[in-house]
Amino acid sequence: MGTMDFKTDPSAVTINLLLIVHPEETTSKQKGQRERQTEGSRSAGLQDDGNGNSQSQPPQGRDVNGQRVSRESCKQTQAITSYSNEGTQVTVEIHPKDTTPQLFKKLSFGKGPRRLPSLRGQDNKGFQRTEAPRPPEGKDLHVYPWDKSSLKSMPVDLQQFEKLDAYALKVNVKNSVEELVKALLKQARTDLEKVRAIWMWICHHIEYDIVGYHNKSQLSSKPIDVLQTGKSICEGYAGLFEQMCSIAGIQCMKLSGYSKGYGYKMGQTFTGDSDHAWNAVYLDGRWHLLDSTWGSGAVDDSFTKFTFRYNEFYFLTHPALFINNHFPDNSNWQLLKPTLTLKDFENNMLHNSNFYMLGLLTAHPETAVIQTVNGKASVSVDCHSATLFTFKLKGTDEHGLMTLKKHGMKLDIYPQKTGSHKLQIFAKPSKASEDVYNCVLEYVVECKSVDKAMRFPKDLHQPVGPSWFTERQGFLRPSHPDPIIHTNDGRCSVTFTLGKDISILASLHSDNSSLTEDMRRRHIMQIHRGNQIELKIHLPHAGNFVLKIYAKKKSDPGNYDYIFNYLITCMNTEVKWPAFPQSYSKWVEDYEILEPLSGLLPVNRNVQFKLKMHGIAKVLVQAENTYPLTQSRGYWEGTCNTSGCREVFVMVHENANHSFYSHVLKYEVETQ
Repeated sequence: MGTMDFKTDPSAVTINLLLIVHPEETTSKQKGQRERQTEGSRSAGLQDDGNGNSQSQPPQGRDVNGQRVSRESCKQTQAITSYSNEGTQVTVEIHPKDTTPQLFKKLSFGKGPRRLPSLRGQDNKGFQRTEAPRPPEGKDLHVYPWDKSSLKSMPVDLQQFEKLDAYALKVNVKNSVEELVKALLKQARTDLEKVRAIWMWICHHIEYDIVGYHNKSQLSSKPIDVLQTGKSICEGYAGLFEQMCSIAGIQCMKLSGYSKGYGYKMGQTFTGDSDHAWNAVYLDGRWHLLDSTWGSGAVDDSFTKFTFRYNEFYFLTHPALFINNHFPDNSNWQLLKPTLTLKDFENNMLHNSNFYMLGLLTAHPETAVIQTVNGKASVSVDCHSATLFTFKLKGTDEHGLMTLKKHGMKLDIYPQKTGSHKLQIFAKPSKASEDVYNCVLEYVVECKSVDKAMRFPKDLHQPVGPSWFTERQGFLRPSHPDPIIHTNDGRCSVTFTLGKDISILASLHSDNSSLTEDMRRRHIMQIHRGNQIELKIHLPHAGNFVLKIYAKKKSDPGNYDYIFNYLITCMNTEVKWPAFPQSYSKWVEDYEILEPLSGLLPVNRNVQFKLKMHGIAKVLVQAENTYPLTQSRGYWEGTCNTSGCREVFVMVHENANHSFYSHVLKYEVETQ
């Protein structure tokens, strides 16, 4: 005879009970029998009531005072069975005082979770019938690899949680776990809502205990201590979550295993004890996984500061995604078909939560370590919606070529040193207001040989080449859809269809050129024909160049914004093109030079001019002498002699009634 006291406040009750304790050594045979009993809702002393519920059926006999007790006197007796899936099981039978011993409550304790009294509905006046947590079985399993259908393991409408989430965040009860659950459940009706309220409260009120992590003597993972201190490590998060769910009448398990969290190094192996704890909850007839520790926030790189940063990803995460960084001690709790081996877990690419929350789907290769082939390694990412990417190879983006695709990106890496290189991929939504990229992937690139020919200019900006992004900026139907333009003679031409009201600026950059800002632009000539624009490029020498393109609205008086760039390569060392002639403000956008294109004219020569200009009364070419051009079929044509001069100017007379000429072009003449 003993007393079980659940007093937590003046309204609590004391129950006098008789406890009979049976130690049961769990063998595989007994465990299998017990699980079958649970699944079939039958065991010794239990009888099905015809509705799928089990009621205890005690034998008639005498109670401890010698009085006969009939079966009918205990018809309302309930049975709860709970057990750990490992270790020794201890069964505690709890009998009402003054009755013959019979099964009233059955609680199991072992190395695993402990079942607790639970709240019925929204009050705390009695126990709620709770089925025993069963091991995962066929209907709990999800197909691996991920089918790209959903980030969650069950349908969840986050908008329907908005009021509940807001309510849960405001609950401020810390005197007892039971009172906290009671307060949270006031706004929760379904089991899913109960789990959600508990999840939101823990994720926003319990911080990671960095001091306790480093000094275990100052750490307690007991649920009441976690609640009252407001901090713990993963063991405490999972333990508190488990107890709160149990009180709420939700089947919940605390799981442990390996994780790819803080301190994880790509490609590392896992040995020894497990390093993390999380939970499984039973909802709608299936087990589901969640991690409230990782849902609450993150620690900094030095592991000295925790920051609350709610992460929705770890709430009811799809098991095929959860396995990416959680490997349970018991492979059944992967909830996958087929299950992964520890070696699979170690070798698989780590996709953190940002990867999936940004709508990314897959990455190739799927292994954490990439070997270069002839100095090159390639990575690609597929995604649902338009996403912006960038990368860092050993902290810089100099040794790669990233191109945006409509549904992802492709990256070619050319390390310029042998050895191991850390590669990070960053992404952000295309419509994000902030210019903040989140790291979504990390690789180790093992380079055995270097391709010196693929050394890119420092001015090359990632991503390279036209894409859906440049289309949005008004650059349509590019003549060169690839990021690299190869030229043998040092000349190339790029055309686009431009959107309305767009003015562009282009410049040429190279590590091996001492071009002034003006000369960078003068090696590019813009030719406008209606809504078409052509960029003629004449390279000053062989090598790798960056063609940078800027734009702004014509109606906008502000500065030009960078849009994108190309990489132009020329291996012909004989190439040495002069710049195009210098143009002045009176040179109108849709004017065109047909000849001479070179801004450097030969000395003592007759040079033919052919210019396309409209709305002009007269055109003169001024050298040592002045040479008028004549108009014919929309072109102004004529000849000029360059002897005796260092510069040649083209001037226009816009109004026949005025004598004032405006300079529109300037050529230089070679020295003798």
